[in-house]
Amino acid sequence: MSADESLINGERISTSNQKQTGLQKYISRRLLMKSSATVLCATAASGFAPGAQAAVKKESTNAPVSDNEPSIVASDETAIVETVSGKVRGYIRDGIYTYKGIPYGATTEGPARFMPPQKAKPWTGVRSSMQYGRVSPQGARDGWDHDEEAWLFSWDDGIPGEDCLRVNLWTPGVNDHKKRPVMVWLHGGGYYAGSGQELRSYDGERLSRRGDVVVVSLNHRLGPLGYLNLANYGDRYASSSNVGMLDIVAALEWVRDNISNFGGDPGNVTIFGQSGGGGKVGTLMAMPDAKGLFHRAIIQSGSILRAGSMEKTEQLAASVLSELNLSASQVDELQKLPVQKLIDAGAAALKKMQPPGMFDWRKIADWLGWGPVVDGKVLPQHPFDPGAPKMSADVPLLVGTTLNEFFSAIGHPEAEAMTQADLKKGVGNLYGEKAASIIEIFTAAHPHEKPFDIFSRIMAAPIRQSAVTQAGLKAALGAAAAYLYWFAWKTPVLDGRPRAFHCSELSFCFDNTDRCENMTGGGAGPRALAANISDAWINFARKGDPNHPGIPHWAAFTAENCPTMIFDKQCEARNNPDTKERQAVTAA
Repeated sequence: MSADESLINGERISTSNQKQTGLQKYISRRLLMKSSATVLCATAASGFAPGAQAAVKKESTNAPVSDNEPSIVASDETAIVETVSGKVRGYIRDGIYTYKGIPYGATTEGPARFMPPQKAKPWTGVRSSMQYGRVSPQGARDGWDHDEEAWLFSWDDGIPGEDCLRVNLWTPGVNDHKKRPVMVWLHGGGYYAGSGQELRSYDGERLSRRGDVVVVSLNHRLGPLGYLNLANYGDRYASSSNVGMLDIVAALEWVRDNISNFGGDPGNVTIFGQSGGGGKVGTLMAMPDAKGLFHRAIIQSGSILRAGSMEKTEQLAASVLSELNLSASQVDELQKLPVQKLIDAGAAALKKMQPPGMFDWRKIADWLGWGPVVDGKVLPQHPFDPGAPKMSADVPLLVGTTLNEFFSAIGHPEAEAMTQADLKKGVGNLYGEKAASIIEIFTAAHPHEKPFDIFSRIMAAPIRQSAVTQAGLKAALGAAAAYLYWFAWKTPVLDGRPRAFHCSELSFCFDNTDRCENMTGGGAGPRALAANISDAWINFARKGDPNHPGIPHWAAFTAENCPTMIFDKQCEARNNPDTKERQAVTAA
């Protein structure tokens, strides 16, 4: 669930054969769609060139760049770093070394399709690494058809291609023997869309500068390319249902083997991700192949507690073959098909298998369809069901959600006119006869909010509950701490209709609120909150504790108190801020 998943304000599901009003259509709209995914950031070893030296010196003191010097240093002689596959050259912008599109694995096309990733092929000379590489092939982004969404997100969809196993990297220094914390970003988009470049918020320059950290983002295989369960069709496909996750493991191995030359500490790696990216973080915590490759974990609006089942993913694979008119004996033809034909068949098969009715986070694995599978080997168990993975007991966890998640009025000003009758109908579509009591409990807790705000809180509550559950399971291991947050800041743009929507916290985590002014409105207010949030993320990456002087004391999670850091114009630490509301929807 990526950028656009948040806005999954696209397709609609009709809950009735009767003609619906615009508002009723909004309430029953399908909140997880496929808008490209619509459901859930030197020098050669021999020495520095003078320009690069100046840039490094300024950055080390956090001094501004002089008006007499260029903001960007891009030269054949600077920003050169040795990797295990060969030398790469990036560029320096205001003292931050930037590298894009570095291969961490070989191409995944042809015979390599559905196979575990292989090491990148070595190269000679110096590889220019200044521009993002290919993104995993995926369906067209339907979000472009929705003007407000497109304006808010300003997506960069990149260029698709199966040679997509690439990392991007931002660092304050290279070849300097420093051991900076490393923050590896996993993008959203469910498991079937998105990339490391799709949102402006993902740019790691400001976060790297602010925290003196190394920021890494990456692309990996998505949808049927990364998660098509072909295990029934031959031993060679035994891992096909999880190769997208194995790609991420390969990227983390690349970090382990190369990050020292980029000024990073391979012994202090934080993985963090949002929406589907958060789900990937949770999955890595339960993967034996990933153990030891990361040391902290942050899950943002992506507390997906269960992975897919073999049975349902086998059905999905059979449906894909049927869409392509291929028999079981012709399964190898899947490696020869034009990639877009495979992507289209995957989308058609998934559409037939998705659950009917309104989007329900409690059944998120079934809604996503594509995703990791409990296969007994690559992923031995569900990530956080029935408990937190013991193999990651020593890994601190920071987890949370946004207040309104998928349930905003982006593109739907009519939603602001929701009546009590509309509210009862909307909540009733998901909770049936228990809707009235649920509405009563939420309204009592928030008596001055209008019907649509109550509706949004109710519908987002299961997502918040999953994060609370995940924090509780982690804390129950009695080892590393868990910290819980709730992002409640509501954007002022579009008359405030987006609220604290899914993805709205991203620019704050990366300290990019001015870069993402369409989402935030820009200016001093968002910038101040971004300082508090990004500093919390940086501190957590540095030492496993998000506390810093800019926020109230943030207590580690306990089941009894459910301590929650609420990020808003004024940050507030509260115990049990919504227990009755969550209990109401959990019991329904």
